[in-house]
Amino acid sequence: MNIGQAAKRSGLSAKMIRYYESIGLLPAAARTDSGYRLYGPDELHTLAFIKRSRDLGFSLEAVGKLLTLWQDRGRASADVKALAHQHIAELNQKIEELAGLRDTLQNLVSHCQGDRRPDCPILADLASNGGRTHQPG
Repeated sequence: MNIGQAAKRSGLSAKMIRYYESIGLLPAAARTDSGYRLYGPDELHTLAFIKRSRDLGFSLEAVGKLLTLWQDRGRASADVKALAHQHIAELNQKIEELAGLRDTLQNLVSHCQGDRRPDCPILADLASNGGRTHQPG
């Protein structure tokens, strides 16, 4: 199948498939005599693996490692588990950061009157860089 068909079947865009090929996540596709890429069941399976990994938030670097482990039938599942644990730690850190951002913004919103007056603690905070002063570089 061509790249458009592979994109439709995998749920990825043709642009992303070409990108994944360019960075080595996906092996170079076979080509027709006229230069069009061809994809078969193995490539579709790999694309599904990449898409699911990305949907779970793995970085491109981690997806590459996971692909290597997936393709190595002699791998130790402990290696896969270690990568997953590392990703969980990264996700937990992001969750904490997002929760802090949410709490700060919620506090600002709760102090905003939201009426016709121009005073707005949200804009005041943004203008003051969250109370920090700008240090010239």
